[in-house]
Amino acid sequence: MVRHLHNAFHNILKVRTILKTNNMTLRKIAGLLSALFLTSATSFSYAQNTDAKRNDLDGDGVKNKRDKCPATPAGVTVDEYGCPIDTDRDGVADYLDKCPSVPGSAEMNGCQDKDKDGVSDYEDACPDVPGSPRFKGCPDSDGDGVEDSKDKCPNLKGLDMFQGCPDSDGDGIEDSKDKCLNTPKGIKVDATGCPADSDRDGIMDVEDKCPDTKMGIKVDTRGCPADTDGDGIIDTDDKCPSVMGDAANNGCPVIKEVPKPAPKRLQFAQRKILFETSLGTIKESSYPMLDEVAAILTAYPDYTLKISAHTDAVEKNPGSVKKGASNMPLSQTRADVVKSYLLGKGIPASRIESMSYGSSRAKGSNKTISGRGLNRRVELDLYVK
Repeated sequence: MVRHLHNAFHNILKVRTILKTNNMTLRKIAGLLSALFLTSATSFSYAQNTDAKRNDLDGDGVKNKRDKCPATPAGVTVDEYGCPIDTDRDGVADYLDKCPSVPGSAEMNGCQDKDKDGVSDYEDACPDVPGSPRFKGCPDSDGDGVEDSKDKCPNLKGLDMFQGCPDSDGDGIEDSKDKCLNTPKGIKVDATGCPADSDRDGIMDVEDKCPDTKMGIKVDTRGCPADTDGDGIIDTDDKCPSVMGDAANNGCPVIKEVPKPAPKRLQFAQRKILFETSLGTIKESSYPMLDEVAAILTAYPDYTLKISAHTDAVEKNPGSVKKGASNMPLSQTRADVVKSYLLGKGIPASRIESMSYGSSRAKGSNKTISGRGLNRRVELDLYVK
């Protein structure tokens, strides 16, 4: 090939000598021959490269006859036999080895796995402790999905929201802050994890029929405003919470005005009932008066009768001969006689009170017959309870 080029160049010189007289023609021919020369040089270079590729297919600088790794990727450093360098001799070529200076395994890309957790030491953030690939080889001891380094409770299965700590009853309050760890599911709780009492009336919301009762209002066992007397007015607004009353009177009973008997009738009824000496027998003249008293008590049910029985200082109990014997039993007998008469007229016993005073409350002198007559009496008093 070199010889041919040499002859071609020689011929160009000869032609230039012959054609000196014709400059234009010479230039054309010279240009044509120059192109021919360049084409011949390119062909020579291509032939030279083709020959080189035939001798070193992977271009690693080691001829094919000596190259034991003829398909080595371009740019990879090779040894004298044309194979990729493996510095740590672990069977993983340096260009593929993430740990080229430390013997490893192909599974770990040429690196070691000291803690045998399936994460190579090259990628393992905790190379001395078995862990999870999810956490770059670091452990999650309780298996709750929160790695130990971020888990406040690394030995108790918990939740992400509580940094790995548990919420045993699932009420949204972590156990360390929950004062009621066994609250049944579905029950609303407060910040301490205990059943909520929204209106703070002492009745838990789950049992409170009125969970929005205003603060300070007394409630019943259902958690609703209390109405102790059942009059429809809650105790907080009831001026008489223990007595049924009327809303118009702030929960207190409406006091009905008791009709007063005619003054003349009352005065007549309050006159004295007179008795025979030393006897519990009512004088016949007193019966109309007792009948009038019975009529007043029937007409005015709000009135109560008080009976006060008296004796004079001389009379004694029937059958008593002892001087100075007490006449208190005689006065009690007179009170009982009057009461019995009125009971016979239909007046309830609950509306009659009786007292006996003996001769202790004289109205007249016990030295005269007329004075002793005044002292032998039963007084009647009508009053509203």
